[in-house]
Amino acid sequence: MRIASALTRYAAPVIATGVLLAGCGQAPTTTSSGPDSPASASAPASGVPGKSAARAGAGVSGEPVAAGGQKSLLAPLPNPATMAPGTVYRNPANGRDEVIVANINRTALLIGDSQSEPTNGWPRQGLSAAGYDVFFCGLGGTGYVAANGKTGNYIDALQRGDWKLPYGAPALVVMEGGGNDATRGATDAQIVANAERLIGSLKQRYPAARLAMIGTLARGANYGGGRRTQVDSLLGGLAARHSIPFISTGDWLTKYNLTSQMADGVHMNSTGHAALGTILAGKLKDLGLELPPPGPVTTEPGN
Repeated sequence: MRIASALTRYAAPVIATGVLLAGCGQAPTTTSSGPDSPASASAPASGVPGKSAARAGAGVSGEPVAAGGQKSLLAPLPNPATMAPGTVYRNPANGRDEVIVANINRTALLIGDSQSEPTNGWPRQGLSAAGYDVFFCGLGGTGYVAANGKTGNYIDALQRGDWKLPYGAPALVVMEGGGNDATRGATDAQIVANAERLIGSLKQRYPAARLAMIGTLARGANYGGGRRTQVDSLLGGLAARHSIPFISTGDWLTKYNLTSQMADGVHMNSTGHAALGTILAGKLKDLGLELPPPGPVTTEPGN
């Protein structure tokens, strides 16, 4: 009995230590951004995928989380402030992979379709002229309801991780589009329901960021704007209910005499993109959404 008792006293701390280590476990590292992630989708998060970051509290695969009697069992959390732009970081606050972006406080997150996807697209040009770096999430052929086969509609793509949002607090979050919803027969109820979901998700993700919406580029209602102009008006009403600044574009092609600057029946040529970008920059300024230039860099005396 004495031998058994001694063995029990010896084994107890060993078992406790084993349970503690097993409970901490090892989380795998995140993968680098893929072809549908924002890091590969656009500049000024340069579009070049970066290195991937370890998940919070994770050790290197195949190695113990910690070693040594007095050291913590958890590895230090990675510091996103030291990570290169384009790095994919597992945000411990929401458990989602996000992209490190330089100058996030001067960045506009642009969610949109083929009007916004090109690097010279008029929404990007307008935001850049208003003082923002632009980080694009989205893809041509998508919308609030419309998907294109490679990625889901705006809210489904966000929730599934088809593309990754930036880490931190952008200066502005912009939702653009509706044209693909118009051409594919999405109903008013479907568009409003998904737009409501997207707005709710973005407000939760970026509670301190300003939101804005850009409508559906079209001819005016009296010039063949049709369903595209109707969707623009629908989104304008939704934005008003949420007190979100809205820039209606449902008559811009005819209002500004730009139908001759179209590459096809929907998209602009380079001259048209530049013209619309200038107009958009002015609208952003009128709404108080223009970003002031950065202040001068100051240094300590003697530096």
